[in-house]
Amino acid sequence: QVQLVESGGGLVQAGGSLRLSCAPSGRTFSTYNMGWFRQAPGKEREFVAAITWNTHSTYYADSVKGLFTISRDNAKNTVYLQMNSLKPEDTAVYYCAARPRGLLNVPEYNYWGQGIQVTVSS
Repeated sequence: QVQLVESGGGLVQAGGSLRLSCAPSGRTFSTYNMGWFRQAPGKEREFVAAITWNTHSTYYADSVKGLFTISRDNAKNTVYLQMNSLKPEDTAVYYCAARPRGLLNVPEYNYWGQGIQVTVSS
């Protein structure tokens, strides 16, 4: 069974940093585009960042551009989301996702993680 497992979430004060990791199990995702999404209570799931499998091109939501950085290490089969200067409005459950092709900024990925909580206190 294919799984995406997120780690690195938790509670942090505003202005702090966290690094999320996503480590797939069951198969390699080296030829999959990878994305991070988040969902706050009462809100729809929204795109945060994505990275392509071949050129490692990166894409970000306007709200996190310049603050968050997505990267991947195909040798370790792991994707990262470095989050700096966190704000209370970044509080959400963060999801890792994978898809072989298609639009990167819509939640129509083939595989999803179970999500991990990130809470930013003011």
